[in-house]
Amino acid sequence: MDSETIQPHGSFVKTIDHFFDVALYLLVLMGFVTLVSSGGLDVPAGLMVGAALAVRGLLLSRKKTVVISERWTTPLTVAYFAFFALDYFVFSRSFIRSTVHLALFGAVVRMFSLRRERDHLMLAILAFLMVLSSAVLTVDSVFLFCFAGFMLMAVVTFVLMEMRRSAHSASIEDRTLIGARERGQFAKWLLRLAPTLMLIILCFSGAIFFVLPRMSGGYLGAYSFGTDFSTGFSDHVQLGQIGRIQQSNAVVMHIQIDGDADGRHDLYWRGTALGVFDGRSWSTSRQQFILEKQPNNEFEIPSFGTGMLGNNSTNAPFSFLSRSSLPHSPGKIVHYRVLMEPIGINVFFLAPWARRVRGNYRLLSADSGAAVHDLDSDHPITSYEAESDISQPSAEELRGAGGDYPPQVVPSYLQLPRVDPRVRSLALEITASTGNTFNKAAAIERYLKTHYGYTLQLPSAPVKDPLADFLFERREGHCEYFASAMTVMLRTLGIPARVVNGFRSDEFNDLTGNYVVRAKDAHAWVEAYFPGYGWQTFDPTPAGKMGTPEGWGRIALYVDAAASFWREWVVGYDSSHQYVLGQTALTETRSAWERLRTVARRRYAAMLQWTQRRQEHIERSPGRWIGIGFAVALALVGLRFAEGLIRWARDQWVALSASHVPEQAAAMWYTRMSRSLARRGKPKAAAQTPDEFVSQIADDELRARVAEFTVAYQSARFGSSTEDAERLPELYEEVESVAKK
Repeated sequence: MDSETIQPHGSFVKTIDHFFDVALYLLVLMGFVTLVSSGGLDVPAGLMVGAALAVRGLLLSRKKTVVISERWTTPLTVAYFAFFALDYFVFSRSFIRSTVHLALFGAVVRMFSLRRERDHLMLAILAFLMVLSSAVLTVDSVFLFCFAGFMLMAVVTFVLMEMRRSAHSASIEDRTLIGARERGQFAKWLLRLAPTLMLIILCFSGAIFFVLPRMSGGYLGAYSFGTDFSTGFSDHVQLGQIGRIQQSNAVVMHIQIDGDADGRHDLYWRGTALGVFDGRSWSTSRQQFILEKQPNNEFEIPSFGTGMLGNNSTNAPFSFLSRSSLPHSPGKIVHYRVLMEPIGINVFFLAPWARRVRGNYRLLSADSGAAVHDLDSDHPITSYEAESDISQPSAEELRGAGGDYPPQVVPSYLQLPRVDPRVRSLALEITASTGNTFNKAAAIERYLKTHYGYTLQLPSAPVKDPLADFLFERREGHCEYFASAMTVMLRTLGIPARVVNGFRSDEFNDLTGNYVVRAKDAHAWVEAYFPGYGWQTFDPTPAGKMGTPEGWGRIALYVDAAASFWREWVVGYDSSHQYVLGQTALTETRSAWERLRTVARRRYAAMLQWTQRRQEHIERSPGRWIGIGFAVALALVGLRFAEGLIRWARDQWVALSASHVPEQAAAMWYTRMSRSLARRGKPKAAAQTPDEFVSQIADDELRARVAEFTVAYQSARFGSSTEDAERLPELYEEVESVAKK
């Protein structure tokens, strides 16, 4: 038999074995739950591993063991390594996901083939790999709670693993009988020990985490590819893709606007602007213009009148991309910070119109739709600061804009595919009573808002002309259809227009001061061009408001606040956060020291004033204060000798009541006799008995008197003899007289 094969013997060892098996199972279960909570595990793998864990749990509850033969475990493992290549190239097509599948397979096989000590250790390592995979696949704060549960079970498991190893290696066989009461006490001990150790580990690791130097960087955002987000905000978007994004409630980003503590802004967060329509999808030019990086990681975005993007002579004119800076429009500048979740896109979401972006990125660009892109593959978009001019011209100003469009705008934003003739007819009908470009755009916007319904349900089957189907058949859809319909109708009237994808949310967390933007807030709207004023926003989609939750809904705000803290101060924690944390700690320390000094100065001044008032009172009535001082002195002297006085009074009472309390009287007189002899050079050691003390006295006469006293003492002390208790004062005097000689 293998030397490492488990050899259970005594009752205590069997109890440890059972507790260890349960703890190891719970450790693997917590690793699996953490992996599932990340949302990165596919359903088939989750169901199969979940079923295996359920079977293992059922067997443990019935204290049964099923072990796969070694004849099968090795071939199964070899076969799965061959399947790993197929999984990587055909099924998962992702190294991370296929590696996760490999770890899960290894955990399931190892769970049913535990024979040696190293098998248990390997299973614990595989459980840890599940948690590590979860850390790669998610940045959600749920991971924190799952990880805490995993750590708790890890502490219990490794404590039991060490106890089990020691028990099995013991040379003396254990014969202890362990009952239900002992097992319960042992479980309670573990439940008290494990959380304590876990908290200690978390405290020390937290301190190390916040203090260790680190480099700035993104959180594995490159792995978050192939999602609806990456396709819904790309340069080519099919009708319906925004609607698929809106069906999720996941948080996409948090936005904090300087000076906005009550959520008073309602802004559009621009992503991509799309100008080319083929009847089924929108796209934009792939041409991008490099933005020049400033020394403080800031990228300035040129506005109307700058002429060119950056200093590259190959850049195309940028004059028509954004709104102009007019003399009558002083501008309303907002500065904001954005914390992005890793959704796998390289577009910055900015309020119109962005002037500059700041963040830890090496290379940014802008396209013909004024969208800003991240070209730095090593630093995916996680957090950034930006500044935008959100001022808007009045309706009267836009009504007088005229129709003299720049030559760059006409070919790009008046292009139309072959559309249903009814679309132009409807546009002419809606705008028949209007006389200028702005009134036409406003009329179409109002008509779509009031005559069509909003729904996220997509057509069950593809239709030949999605736009005509929306306008004349279904008469309901989501924002993409509303924006596309208005853009096409404006173009049929000769008004340059484009569709813009991004987000719009008024959900405000007043606990953190952040706007919470979710996937369901993905939105599409229209920008129409007005000469002299640039692109102006129109939103034909029927409005829907969420606002700040109230009542029980505020629980979600606390959850979001915790998630925001986790995302910014744990996942996104870098050197800049360390600097802010250090500066805050230094400032708070200085403030606390100054507050302490201020309080001390105030107390000192108050004491001086009190002393001066007392001095004035004493000078006015010296006799009274002398009497008070004498009384206080007597009280202090009394307190100093209070203990001795109380002891003397008690001894006097005991001496007078020897017949009633012989035991106490005997103890008192023996103590007095011992102290008297000690003062005369014959101390009694604390470890000596009374008889031993008598035997060590050299003087025969004194020894005889002490012996007689000791006999009376023992009779009164332990025999409750009142007669002997009453004789003790007389015998004490005899001992005293002999000792003085």
